Amino acid sequence: MHENLFSPTQLGPYNLRNRIVLPPLTRSRSTQPGNVANELMATYYRQRSGAGFMVTEGTQIEPRGQGYAWTPGIHTPEQITGWRKVTEAVHAEGGIIFAQLWHVGRVSHTSLQPGGEAPVAPSAIAATSVKVFVETGPGTGMLADPSTPRALTTAEVKALVQLYAQAARNALDAGFDGVEIHCANGYLVNQFISAHTNTRTDEYGGSLQNRLRFLKEITEAVAGVVGRDRLGVRFAPLFSSTDEERVYLGLVEENPHETYTEAVKVLEEVGIAYLSLAEADWENAPELPDSFRSSVRSIFSGRILYAGRYTAERASSAIEAGWADLVAFGRPFIANPDLPERIANGWALNALDAASMYGGTDKGYIDYPTHQG
Repeated sequence: MHENLFSPTQLGPYNLRNRIVLPPLTRSRSTQPGNVANELMATYYRQRSGAGFMVTEGTQIEPRGQGYAWTPGIHTPEQITGWRKVTEAVHAEGGIIFAQLWHVGRVSHTSLQPGGEAPVAPSAIAATSVKVFVETGPGTGMLADPSTPRALTTAEVKALVQLYAQAARNALDAGFDGVEIHCANGYLVNQFISAHTNTRTDEYGGSLQNRLRFLKEITEAVAGVVGRDRLGVRFAPLFSSTDEERVYLGLVEENPHETYTEAVKVLEEVGIAYLSLAEADWENAPELPDSFRSSVRSIFSGRILYAGRYTAERASSAIEAGWADLVAFGRPFIANPDLPERIANGWALNALDAASMYGGTDKGYIDYPTHQG
């Protein structure tokens, strides 16, 4: 079944065993204090290493990059050591794993920031219609409104570019096979790209090309560390505006087709290995227009990865149509550690326990059963 999901393909230097991807999925299970990846996380990723390749949950590149309690970082020696447990566990199973480099920008809270300072962003515009998760005690937390950010100076923006490069070095030290830069979902890079959140008057604001400058600089800087063939970028382009979409995915541009095709041109110039496009993933969510998919395919020569409400059938069709090379399965992979095997054999899927998605213990994390024949 769905043979094309299991046809061989190349991603940079890697021969992928299939085209099924574990996408970045925040699970908030890192060890505290210190936001350190741990043995529990190593087990979780090892269980899912049958994927063609995997991308970690969003991993903050610096202390100011955190917007939710208990998410892991990759900016301290302890965090690098913690992630090494994960990469070693995955490699022992023959798996391939990239680290997702994350900075939330304004989608944060003073209680999560160093010294209780305001979060940083392109412009001092508060995020609305979105919540952050803050710790209220050991293992307990609550949803809160993001704090109003302060605008980064031009010098601070340039320093952030170097923080991305350093995080990429840290990822290599931790044993990752490559990295993905999180440029989606209303977080920092998306905040620079969007006219709604970027009202800067320096070289990083104003025209679309200026708003894409931060994307270009961090992509080039990270490519200089890990190599272009071991680098991916994730976008979440939205083409319609509803309250639900704003809550889940962030920012809808006045002309999303132009904004994101120009962004893809930047990535093509850098020459990265893959582009990840995250679609809305709730019931009856709008799909990306075919005209946009076609434009992306004509502009970008690397691998294209789609994620959203994909079933095996939809994924297979996307590859057949020629606009996807790889397809990611989020919630199904949480509940089915052996998802590729289940798809290959047409086996039934475990149901997802939504209550245990964020934070907690091994329950709802590493205890989902594999198929019993």
